[in-house]
Amino acid sequence: MARLTRQYVDEQILDRAAGLFARHGFAHTSLKDLADAVGLSKAGLLHHFPSKEALFEAAMEMGRTQSQHVLDQVSPLPDGPARDRRAVELLVDFALERPGLVALASRAINTLGSDETDDGDNGLAGVDRLVFDVFGVTPDSGDTERLVRVVGMLSALAVLSLSANRAGDKTGWRPHIVTTCLDALGHRRASPSPSPFDLAQAEA
Repeated sequence: MARLTRQYVDEQILDRAAGLFARHGFAHTSLKDLADAVGLSKAGLLHHFPSKEALFEAAMEMGRTQSQHVLDQVSPLPDGPARDRRAVELLVDFALERPGLVALASRAINTLGSDETDDGDNGLAGVDRLVFDVFGVTPDSGDTERLVRVVGMLSALAVLSLSANRAGDKTGWRPHIVTTCLDALGHRRASPSPSPFDLAQAEA
């Protein structure tokens, strides 16, 4: 059996820890909670990350790195449905592999404009700013509809990626998650043509 690399183990730890931070917040997540979640003793966890603060910052940095990667991929595309689709597909693929990190990013975005500082949030500094850049919107742009749609899409993505992992069917869920996210952004699929049965029912 191949030995797991340190990077892979660290990424698994970060994702599980991020999911815990997303559910309970930084202040209400203890080192013991984190160790239990990743299946390590507190000493074992501290061997990978020297403190809870270091673990949280590493998780946020991993999210920022992925968000920057998505931004780099979509930046050459003009604003519009094609760019949104590409961004959503990249984010869905990442979310299905790292649902905890996406949940943490969603939490940071969903607390914008609130007085919540539990997670050391400094406004649009980090993963949340980068995600907004991906979709070409900022909270102070005046485009309320677009802002609401982007926040709603990210919230749906976090919930659905977690559900897909729990269901153990990431491949089967993926196209439906992509469609749902695009719907949230306002890119609805054209309604299918009615079947002969539907037409007969309507005429009856």
